[in-house]
Amino acid sequence: MKVVDSIVSYQALRTSLTPSMTVGFVPTMGALHVGHAALLSQSVAECDMTVLSIYLNPTQFDNEGDLQKYPETLNADLEMAKNLGVDIVLLPDYTQIYPDDFKYLIAETELSNQLCGAHRRGHFTGVLTIVMKLLNIVKPQRAYFGQKDFQQYLLIRDMVKAFFLNVEIISCTTVRENDGLALSSRNVNLNEDSRHLAPELHDALISNDTDEEISIRLTKIGFQVDYIETRGERRFGAALIDGVRLIDNVSIDEVAQ
Repeated sequence: MKVVDSIVSYQALRTSLTPSMTVGFVPTMGALHVGHAALLSQSVAECDMTVLSIYLNPTQFDNEGDLQKYPETLNADLEMAKNLGVDIVLLPDYTQIYPDDFKYLIAETELSNQLCGAHRRGHFTGVLTIVMKLLNIVKPQRAYFGQKDFQQYLLIRDMVKAFFLNVEIISCTTVRENDGLALSSRNVNLNEDSRHLAPELHDALISNDTDEEISIRLTKIGFQVDYIETRGERRFGAALIDGVRLIDNVSIDEVAQ
C-alpha cells in the first residue's frame, strides 16, 4: 500500500497505470469504522485498484465546534486500509485542495437546501466541491458512498451526471450496530446515556407512526429533532442528542406494517 501526501505525486502514479485498469475510490474524512470498511471491501472486490482519500474537509462544516470534535485516528485508519487491500491512500492538505482558498465552488440550488441542507447552510456546497475536486484528482471509474448519507449520495450522483463525469457513483447499504444505530465516525462522541438512546432514531423511523408522531416521540425522550420527513420511497431523519447530530434514513419497505 502506498501512502501519498502530494496530489502531484498521486497524479504521477495515476498516469503510470495501465489504461485498462479499473480504479475504485472511497473518499473519507478519516476516523474509519466498519461502514467505511464495507465500502473499501466492495471496491477491492470489484476494481483492479482501490484508492482511499482521508481529508477532514473544513468547508462542509457549518459548526466550528463540530469540526474541532471530529475524531482523528490516522494510524488506525492506515492499518485498516492495509488489511483490507487498499492500494493507495491519498492524504492531501488544505493548501493543496484549496489553492484558491475556496473561491471556486460547486453549488446545487434545490435538494441541497432541503432536509439536512435546510439546517446546515453551505454544508452541501462544501461536500460537492470537495468531491468534485477529489474525483478530478483520483480519476476513478467507480466511487463508493454509503446510504446513511442518502441525500449526499443523490447530490453527488446527480452532480456527476450534470457535469458529464465518466465515473459510476455506487451506493452501498448502511452498516448498523446490532441495536440498529447507523455507524458514524461521530458516534464516538456519544456518552453512555446518549449511546443508549441513539438507536431510538432508527427504531422510530421504521415504525408505522407518522412523521409528526415520530418527531414528538423523539423529542419527549430527549432528542432535539431537526426533521423527520418521508419523501417518495424513503423516510429521512436528523436529530441531536447531547450535542451529537445523528442522521439516518430507511426505505419505505423497512417501515413496520
